[in-house]
Amino acid sequence: MSGPRLRPRAERRRVLFGGFGALAALAAGPAAFRGLARARGRRSATRAGLALGTTVALTLVSDRPEVVEAAFRDAFAAIRAVEAAGSLFRPDSALARLNRDGRLEAPDPLLRTMLGFGLSLAQASGGAFDPTVQPLWTLWAAASARGARPDPRALAQAVERVDWRGVVLEEDGVRLARPGMGVTLNGLIQGFAADQAMAALARHGIADAFVDTGEFGASGRHADGRPWRLGLPSRNPAEDVARDHRQERPRTLAAVIDPFAGFAATSGDDATVFSPDRRDHHIFDPVTGRSPTALSAVTVMAPSGLLADGLSTAAFVMGEEAGAGLVAGFPDCSVRFTPKV
Repeated sequence: MSGPRLRPRAERRRVLFGGFGALAALAAGPAAFRGLARARGRRSATRAGLALGTTVALTLVSDRPEVVEAAFRDAFAAIRAVEAAGSLFRPDSALARLNRDGRLEAPDPLLRTMLGFGLSLAQASGGAFDPTVQPLWTLWAAASARGARPDPRALAQAVERVDWRGVVLEEDGVRLARPGMGVTLNGLIQGFAADQAMAALARHGIADAFVDTGEFGASGRHADGRPWRLGLPSRNPAEDVARDHRQERPRTLAAVIDPFAGFAATSGDDATVFSPDRRDHHIFDPVTGRSPTALSAVTVMAPSGLLADGLSTAAFVMGEEAGAGLVAGFPDCSVRFTPKV
């Protein structure tokens, strides 16, 4: 198996304050901080675009204007390369072709890396993280479109096609062991894209940056010298109801990570829902084919976006006690659980 292996320690294991969107003013800070930034000759710049089924945004700080545009270009190219390898939002992606044909010769190295990591995490989590839950997504999405829940017999049949051990990474390709299987990397691809974007920026000498690919990464500081911050939104369904009725109000915060450096990923029951009460959503227990009911969100801080994203998904499925044990097994990782309201 290629790609990074998960190595637990032997003894164990979206609101943004980065300078983009409605909170962009926070990046500039008060006049005194702006003056410090100008005195240092440092400027921040933000670019946004669409990728991975969401809006992605990069904020860079540099005293070398000549490198900023090239850094943006290569960072967005890195995100698009991850999308081309493993996004199901693109029917021409390498992953979409694997699901269609059941086999892929000479897979994109980025796809191989994500698959290798996903299979390692599946093993480490006892199957709680399973990249082969795509048949469950297809079934639940179709039932939800009819205003229903899946028929128990159909659900049981879909569960039978879920088994991470059926993804076979070979030297010259990857194949699915049984007909009807399907792979999704939605539980880790946004974090991996954050890694790839940050690495592209570093190659241009950008040491101060904030990356939002749906998950978050940060290095260095604002132009004025302050650390980056990341706000974690409250998971109160009443706020969603208010927004649905077009009552414009800011989302309240459950916590603020200050300072924020490294990577953070959140798995929550509000990203894609199949029922108004969030009982049914896009995170599945591979054993039952249903959504776990104990938690509303799990946020993981980790040295890489790939690790943060994958662990947050696994911990959501495992629940607070077992999920905390999993996260504790990896160096420099921490986790925050939000119980279901």
